[in-house]
Amino acid sequence: MNIEKDRVVTIHYDMKDEQGEVLESSGTKHPMAYLHGHNNMFAGLEAALVGKTTGDEVEVTLSPDEAYGERREMPLQRIAIKRLQGARKWRPGMIAVVDTEQGRREVTLVKVGKFNADCDLNHPYAGKSLTFAIRVQGVREASPEELRHGHAHGDGGHQH
Repeated sequence: MNIEKDRVVTIHYDMKDEQGEVLESSGTKHPMAYLHGHNNMFAGLEAALVGKTTGDEVEVTLSPDEAYGERREMPLQRIAIKRLQGARKWRPGMIAVVDTEQGRREVTLVKVGKFNADCDLNHPYAGKSLTFAIRVQGVREASPEELRHGHAHGDGGHQH
């Protein structure tokens, strides 16, 4: 079965920076699942996967504007430590997750105090060209519920 809109695709991936350093990898974990054609991953990755099938491998490089965007020079934002998710003890340089009105965001801690942290709101990978090595693990029809919700369910997808 080929990858096309409204199909659930499971993939393993490695994401590397311009120097070839692996920044993220699905490795030996469960593959990631997504609903194709529903803006659940970068448009350039979806475009590269159209027509592929189980067992196919694809490598695609995305420029910063196709991935996490260019770095924006902005003042730091002070965020209460109790709002930071991802660790118990925080140090400068660590990445935290924060719930915002626009959804979950990753921020980089620049300065950490007792009650607050000064955070850089740029995504940690902003300004980087990223190369994705993708291995298609499976392709299946989406269920009516997945189509209604706009995302894949089950292992590697969204759990309800």
